[in-house]
Amino acid sequence: MAKLYLVPTPIGNLEDITLRAIRILKEADLILAEDTRQTAKLLKHYDIKTAMQSHHQHNEHRNVKPLAERIKEGKNIALVTDAGTPAISDPGFLLVRECLQQHVEVECLPGATAFVPALVNSGLPCDRFIFEGFLPAKKGRQKRLKELSEETRTMIFYESPYRLLKTLEQFIEVFGKERQASVSRELTKIHEETARGKLLEILDYFKEKNIKGEIVIVLQGSGK
Repeated sequence: MAKLYLVPTPIGNLEDITLRAIRILKEADLILAEDTRQTAKLLKHYDIKTAMQSHHQHNEHRNVKPLAERIKEGKNIALVTDAGTPAISDPGFLLVRECLQQHVEVECLPGATAFVPALVNSGLPCDRFIFEGFLPAKKGRQKRLKELSEETRTMIFYESPYRLLKTLEQFIEVFGKERQASVSRELTKIHEETARGKLLEILDYFKEKNIKGEIVIVLQGSGK
């Protein structure tokens, strides 16, 4: 029986992909890619010649039903995003839900996800944590931060380099300047960096930097 495969791809270093993931991408009838230009670099690196089709947040709503039908007709389809595991702050959930509703088998391979190394590297408790992903850009942002002000578990956020300073300032307002945190950027790449310490210390550090790359913020829970 054909199925949908969710295939994690490297978040930076192209070596961070499993042998099984490479095999699935080679054997699939079609690869769904968030950005075919980005995925083409990975496929070329591993000599994968499988056909690709765009699947991103702007077209996934209209694509999920016909894609599920294609799998039911016998086509194995692999879903990848630009980096990391599909559906984690990336497209994927809608297609998985549609496939399950149509009784199409879904299999997710283990692999790269940016928040895991950031959490483990942070030095903050990782036995209990919550993943918040990207906070709302505007509406609902302050409300969500206030809701998290008494959260006791370690918190994980994704952020863009352009909003990092503003986000750290907001965190200081809500959680206090003494709250411990860790900010990782460019994970697995040449210029990988993690800054640890109090929120105010981290803010002062990044004020002097030209901030680039995807950002993962790990924040200490309340009362720890």
